[in-house]
Amino acid sequence: MTGRTTPTARPGTAHRKTVRAAVALQALALFFQAGTAGALLVSPQGALLHDVGSRVMYGASMLYLVAAIVAWRPGGGSPRPVLYASGLLVLASVQVALGIAHLPALHVPLGVVMVVLGTLDLVRVLTAPAEPRPSREAVRTA
Repeated sequence: MTGRTTPTARPGTAHRKTVRAAVALQALALFFQAGTAGALLVSPQGALLHDVGSRVMYGASMLYLVAAIVAWRPGGGSPRPVLYASGLLVLASVQVALGIAHLPALHVPLGVVMVVLGTLDLVRVLTAPAEPRPSREAVRTA
């Protein structure tokens, strides 16, 4: 051993990366759903793709919520992503119910809203600084 220490990542870095990956997966699933919604109108296979995509999107929404909770509680991160993830999961639940009830007059506009919110959330996590900002109290005491 040379006595060198290997640099370690900050405690919340892995949690933030997990949240970023979950948000990216959810946004990808939402874009896939938008594409298969168009295919649903044109092709018989579109219904199957849209059905499978809805399950993936719902699972991605749950994964995002779990990742946000883990990043917040044990990871020491902000609780704000938990609110975003919870909101998107509630919207996904309503979206699934509207799709099962065959109410396209409500299902389609809510899908558009979800794609927009998912995109905004993806932009938020991708443009966030890599390191969290120091708290106001930490700045005052320094």
